[in-house]
Amino acid sequence: MGRLENLTKGIIKENPVLVLLLGTCPALAISTQASSAIGMGLAATAVLLCSNVAISALRKTIPDTVRIPAYIVLIAGFVTLVQMLIRAFSPALNEALGIYLPLIVVNCIILGRAEMFANKNTVVASALDAIGMGLGFTLALFVMASIREIFGNGTFFGMPIPLLDENNISILTLAPGGFFVFGCMIALVNKVSKGKAIQKKEFGCSACPSAAVCGKQRCENTEKGRGNA
Repeated sequence: MGRLENLTKGIIKENPVLVLLLGTCPALAISTQASSAIGMGLAATAVLLCSNVAISALRKTIPDTVRIPAYIVLIAGFVTLVQMLIRAFSPALNEALGIYLPLIVVNCIILGRAEMFANKNTVVASALDAIGMGLGFTLALFVMASIREIFGNGTFFGMPIPLLDENNISILTLAPGGFFVFGCMIALVNKVSKGKAIQKKEFGCSACPSAAVCGKQRCENTEKGRGNA
């Protein structure tokens, strides 16, 4: 995979929110205001970039048996640093993100890219992957938030929009509206990519965290089942 493809795949082809369906909780909760969506996206991107680079650099040092706890400790450290910076320089954003800012520690995108990519690739490739995935995450949140804020609140970045501010669709700012916009965006991405963005991938024992425990027996049984089918 080339560096350009590694950088751009997270925008559409492997968008973490709209294709891989990761990080849906903050995507739905924060996407009511465009400003909050951008703040969450940039914060998650910063953590993703730092954690990917650190994990890739230490991938040959971290014992395989404790890699997940080690990843979480590293990610938690970077999240704490980002949270302290936001709290110091942007108290309003810190208040808007609320509990979802420290919960970046358990964001599936961060841990997923650490396990599936940074753990197996170089520092440069991992950094590009993090930037691409972070950009895709931020873009998805921004588009969702813009739709919900404009039509749900009648504002954009807090500024009233004539006509819409008095004729808004308030349900779009609530949970049902969030799921509706989320579903429409997933359908749109699938339509634009003609279904090529969503592809079934085969994962062997090398990507299975339980391989060392089961002795690859589970994978062998699965292959036998497919052969009999």
